[in-house]
Amino acid sequence: MAKSKGVRIIVTLECTECRTATAAEKRSPGVSRYTTTKNRRNNLERLELMKFCPQLNRMTLHREIK
Repeated sequence: MAKSKGVRIIVTLECTECRTATAAEKRSPGVSRYTTTKNRRNNLERLELMKFCPQLNRMTLHREIK
């Protein structure tokens, strides 16, 4: 028997400020990304969380990407 897909899915969160920051503002090159899970039934819209960005060395808004 095949298993049905679960309710929880894995999503990737990306820093919104790393894309627009200049090289002088960043501590290291690149974009901060986190992976987490979300409940497909409860959260239909994209997830937004405040997370620590190691490139900017502060808390920034991270949004779900595809």
